[in-house]
Amino acid sequence: MKKSIQVRLTLEDGTVYTGRSFGAELASAGEVVFNTAMTGYPESLTDPSYRGQILCLTYPLVGNYGAPAQSEENDLFRFYESHSIHISGLIVSDYSFEYSHWNATESLGDWLEKNKVPGIYGIDTRALTKRIREKGAMLGKIEPDGSSIEFYDPNKVNLVSEVSTSGRKVYGDGRYRILLVDCGVKYNIIRNLLKRDTTIIRVPWDHDFHNEEYDGLFISNGPGDPKMCDVTIGNIRRSFEGDKPVFGICLGNQLMALASGADTYKLKYGHRSHNQPVLLVGTDKAYITSQNHGFAVDNKTLAGEWEPLFININDKTNEGMKHRSKPFFSTQFHPEASGGPTDTDYLFDVFIDNIEKSLSR
Repeated sequence: MKKSIQVRLTLEDGTVYTGRSFGAELASAGEVVFNTAMTGYPESLTDPSYRGQILCLTYPLVGNYGAPAQSEENDLFRFYESHSIHISGLIVSDYSFEYSHWNATESLGDWLEKNKVPGIYGIDTRALTKRIREKGAMLGKIEPDGSSIEFYDPNKVNLVSEVSTSGRKVYGDGRYRILLVDCGVKYNIIRNLLKRDTTIIRVPWDHDFHNEEYDGLFISNGPGDPKMCDVTIGNIRRSFEGDKPVFGICLGNQLMALASGADTYKLKYGHRSHNQPVLLVGTDKAYITSQNHGFAVDNKTLAGEWEPLFININDKTNEGMKHRSKPFFSTQFHPEASGGPTDTDYLFDVFIDNIEKSLSR
């Protein structure tokens, strides 16, 4: 086992935490955020929505089940949400150098090192999480002894352009043609759509899709400030002039809101967990959801035919919206959540039902 070196985590308010390295021994910078999920770090680390962020996992022991095999199915890694690690750094309280899992092929530390991502253990993650909750998400930097780096604000750049597909890709050969605008799509979204007799045409975030033939439009999740995606917003706005079903998830919810004329804003520290409760508006139905976003739709700015679809029970923020007369809807949370919960994956069926109704007219 390689000897760990001392590493500093410095926040923009001057707070310094000292720990030990278990990943790549490199300096890195980004926005420090926390996730309260108990499991699923392989999925979180490969989620493109974490691009540019230094991720603190609040669960105390991390690494005990290593990193899974990189086997492919339908040109997708079966046990990951993309082909790359997207975080800028990982912070944990206690790292397990020994791992055991039927599907593990390497340790979490080796996986991080191979992908040139630093990891720190021995940090008081409870204190760090409390500071972020009080102060809000802050810029931070990871510096091994003897190295230095400047702070970096990922929210000031178009992160979507960094994680979107570079060209057109087709998956499946099903009945329903889904045009997927890739703003940083998670692979489990594609898997969920493929289960429902679809052909998926995956295109870049800035692709002009108005000459494409499709039955339903899907706007994916992705990282950063949605207002950076002005081209995508304009394309979605044009699609609203028609009647083809539209479904958006996470960033897709925010982009659809901006295209409808509503506004978005940055949350104090974001929602990142597998245990966020949401309420279906107009009912007493509550669902437990997985979430990963730092921006939200301003409910007060929804106008015309648009209205909230779900509301976060904890802080009353927007968790989705719908059009009153056209088959357009979105969620801020992740119905495709991997590893769970799957309470809301029925929304993919709602999308397909909307397509069936549209085709039968």
